[in-house]
This record gives sequence, structure tokens and C-alpha cells, in this order.
Amino acid sequence: MTSPRTSSGSPTLRILAVVLFNLICYVDIGLPMAVVPVFVHQTLGYNTVVAGLAVSLQYLATFASRATAGRFVDGRGAKPAVVIGLATCMAAGVALMLSGAFPQRPGLSVVLLIVSRILMGVGESWTATGAILWNIGRVGAERTAQVISWNGITSYGGIALGAPVGEMLSHLPAPFGGLLGVGMLSAVLAFGGLLAASRYAPVPPMPKGEVLPFSQVFWRVLPHGIVLACGSVGFGAISACLSLYFSARHWQGAALALTVFGLVFVLVRLLFSRQIGRQGGLRVAVASLLVESAGLLILWRSTGVLSADLGAALTGAGFSLVFPALGVEAVSRVGPQNRGAALGAFSVFLDIGIGVSGPMLGLMIQSLGYGPMFLASALFTGAGVGATVLLRGRTRPGIA
Repeated sequence: MTSPRTSSGSPTLRILAVVLFNLICYVDIGLPMAVVPVFVHQTLGYNTVVAGLAVSLQYLATFASRATAGRFVDGRGAKPAVVIGLATCMAAGVALMLSGAFPQRPGLSVVLLIVSRILMGVGESWTATGAILWNIGRVGAERTAQVISWNGITSYGGIALGAPVGEMLSHLPAPFGGLLGVGMLSAVLAFGGLLAASRYAPVPPMPKGEVLPFSQVFWRVLPHGIVLACGSVGFGAISACLSLYFSARHWQGAALALTVFGLVFVLVRLLFSRQIGRQGGLRVAVASLLVESAGLLILWRSTGVLSADLGAALTGAGFSLVFPALGVEAVSRVGPQNRGAALGAFSVFLDIGIGVSGPMLGLMIQSLGYGPMFLASALFTGAGVGATVLLRGRTRPGIA
């Protein structure tokens, strides 16, 4: 069989062929994003802390499974990880469908919803990690930034596609409407991706070499990971709380705001991702975090739908390049035999930032309201700017 790296066809087309599976995973993530918080809070009758936790559980599950996924890819290859991830996403869709079938039994419904969120979190980590390393194997390590950027484009593009479709389905009558319909579509999409992935040629695992303990890999990527966690709080505020924010103010269009966030995210990735190689990852990260902070501050002072949409757009624009800008530098700190582990360890900080922010910001909403919640998110992002400036100082020539 011809090696993927020497086969004909442009590198971008080879990347797109596999990154499709990441797109399917994130459409599944986007489908319930605007539906779950409102379903838990208004239909099942739980408070905003539980509603925020219902969203964040997915990211906590992703966090818990990152290390296993990374090591699995390093040892067994990327394609099997993607297949396992998509199968888990399909199971999450089935559990979500069952949760929507029992709204009259809130206890059972929320337990099934929790199972769905945990399964989706595991599916996300295995699918996303596998897709990145599968593509690096197909086009070469020198295109790591391009691979990570396309993974992010399909991640947030998938959310942008899924969120309005999920909200539309939530308003349809049974059996194809509500959370039941959202879960059904989620399961069908993952099953289709699973069938397609099984037909693709795998790439071999990396050749044997020095395999670092995961704890050592973790410490090597820790400084960059801390910055990523700070920047991820803004996305946590958008994903867990924006639909509740719109609902509390009796505004229409929460799904549209999520779509705006995702579309601007994708556009910035497409237009500016090459600046990471030209300007350096840390410089791009500083600029990105400043833009994200500005978006969150606009949401803090928002007085209507248009200003809220603008805030969501700027938050998406700023957050867009944070992961690849920091990720390329973090992954370069270990050898190729530890690339999966490094990517998993670095991505853990994304999960921490998003997973912790959901219930934390939900609690802040109960005590102080929505405005201060967005202000606090902006302060976290601003702390990320300061940490990145310190990192730049430490990595200048002649400074240890």
C-alpha cells in the first residue's frame, strides 16, 4: 500500500478526508448545546448550577480520558482511536434520546442525560486526538499547525452547524422533536461516521523510541496549558451560560449567537492560522486572548441581542487561535513518540478550563447575576495574557 505521505493529492485534501470525523463528533456536541441547559432548568426544574454542570460534565469526562486516548494513539495507532470515539458518540446519542423520552420523570431523565454527557466527553477526546494524529501521520509533522487548525475549524464549525439544528429540533413535536429527536440525529450521524472510518486506510503508530512517563510530558506542557485553561473559561461561559443569559433576559436567538461564535471562530482560523508560523505561537496567543477579553467585556455590558452577538463574535475570534498557537509550541517540547501523550496532556487544560467554569459560573450567576459572570470570565482571560507574556520572556534566547 502506498504511504499516505507520498500518495498523490494535496495535503489539505488528505487532511479534510480524515478531519470529517472530527466534524461529525462536534456536530453531535453542538446539537444539544442550546437545548440541554434550558431542558434541565425549565423542563426538569433544576437550578442553574445543575444546568451548568450538565453541560460541563462532558468536558470533565473529556479531561479524564485525554491521557488514555493519547497513549492509545501512540501505541496502537490513530484510526482505532477514532473508531472507538465515534462508537462512544453514538452511544451518547442513544442515551440523550432516552433522556428526552422521560421528561415526566426528572430523576431518571437527568441520570440518562448525565450518562450521555459523560459518553460524549469520552467520545470527543478519543475522536479529536485520533483525528489529529491520524492526519499528522498522513501529511507529516511539519504540517502540525495546519492539522490542528483544521481540527479546530471542524470542531467549532460543527458546533456552529449543530446548535441551530438542535434548537430547531427541540421545538418540533414527537417523535422527531425535543431532546429525543436531538439524540436520535446525534446517534445516526455518529453511526454514519463510524461506517466511513472503518473503510479508511490507517497509518502505523510512531516507531519505538524514548517514551516519557505521562507525568513528565504533563510537566513539560504545563506552562502553555495554564494559559490555555485561562483562555478556555471564556468558551465555557459561552457554551454553558449564553443560552440561559438570553432566556433570562427574554431575548430570542441564543442558537444564532452560538452560531456567530462558531462561524467567526472558523473564519479567523482560515484567514490567520498561518500567522502562528510567521509571528510565533506566543505572540499570536497574546493578541488572541486580548480580543477574547474584549468580547467577554462586551457581553458583560450588553444591553441587547446585537451587542450580545458582537460579544460572542469577538470571543470566538479571540479564542480561535489560542489552542493551535499554544499547542504547536507545547507539542514541540517532546519527541515524536510522545506526540499523542503531549497532545492529550495539553488538551487536558482545555477541559479543565471549560469543565470547571460551567458550575463555577452557574454559582456566580445565582449570587451576582449574568453580567459579573462575564466580567469574571474576562479577568481569567486577562490573566492568560499576563502568563503568556511571562512565557515569552522565559523563552527568549539566553533565558532559561
